[in-house]
Amino acid sequence: MKIALSGSSGFLGTNLIAYLKNFVSIRALNRDGTIGDKLADVQAVINFAGLAHDLKKVSNSNAYYHVNTEYSNRLFDAFLASDAEVFITISSVKAVVDVAEEILTEEFSPNPQTHYGKSKLLADYYIQSKQIPVGKRVYILRPCMIHGPGNKGNLNLVYQIIRRGIPWPLGSFENKRSYCSVENICFVINELIQRKDIPSGIYNVSDDIPISTNQLVQIIGDTLGIKIYILKISPRVIRLFAHLGDFIRLPINSDRLSKLTENYIVSNNKLLKVIGKRLPINSIEGLKKTIASFKGGE
Repeated sequence: MKIALSGSSGFLGTNLIAYLKNFVSIRALNRDGTIGDKLADVQAVINFAGLAHDLKKVSNSNAYYHVNTEYSNRLFDAFLASDAEVFITISSVKAVVDVAEEILTEEFSPNPQTHYGKSKLLADYYIQSKQIPVGKRVYILRPCMIHGPGNKGNLNLVYQIIRRGIPWPLGSFENKRSYCSVENICFVINELIQRKDIPSGIYNVSDDIPISTNQLVQIIGDTLGIKIYILKISPRVIRLFAHLGDFIRLPINSDRLSKLTENYIVSNNKLLKVIGKRLPINSIEGLKKTIASFKGGE
């Protein structure tokens, strides 16, 4: 099988190429070039290209729509005009809601608040507005926070605090959050391109069990083999400190505090039902692999 992959040099792209190297031939797509000619003899098109920084205040919001919406639309149009059978695009749970007060399912009515989420949702709507020709399958995947070896972000921030022996100061916040191992999302994509019995549609992608941030801290300590210290400082004091971080350079600000302490549970029941298999790696095992990669990269 031949696959055209947009975003091949990014975190997801490099992991997928390594995962599928024994099964498929992958052709990288450059989003600045002509698309149609490069789809002439491929069986599947996968879109990982995107501007992924989820910020509420950005200097150039147009960049989100240029990459996440306009390019995605052009790629999808090229797919429809080609002989390729499968189209997979990576959207995001943030195309639905920024804060999930309930368990997030595919039935939620989208109401994103950031340019990132809005630009992703517009691309999803464009795909849904098109008639899918017979013989083609189209999948919109909405993963929660993807992690894996080589990935940075807030997981790495927590890791750096714990490995230095600094007490974790957010112990008074109780939350549950879904994560998504890159190995699991690669497994899902392989199932979608290899099988014809999985119906087109939108699917949330997440690991099996949500994890609290305090559990994450413990997992980091266990992986590093060090004793951890969790402090239960008043949430009011922490929020005041985070508010100051919005104006001066501090280790934490309001946006980062929200991501570390909010509830964001994502249901993957719809996906598991159509695949008919369990995901290959569980939540704790996946997080331990990611944390171990931070240690190995030092």
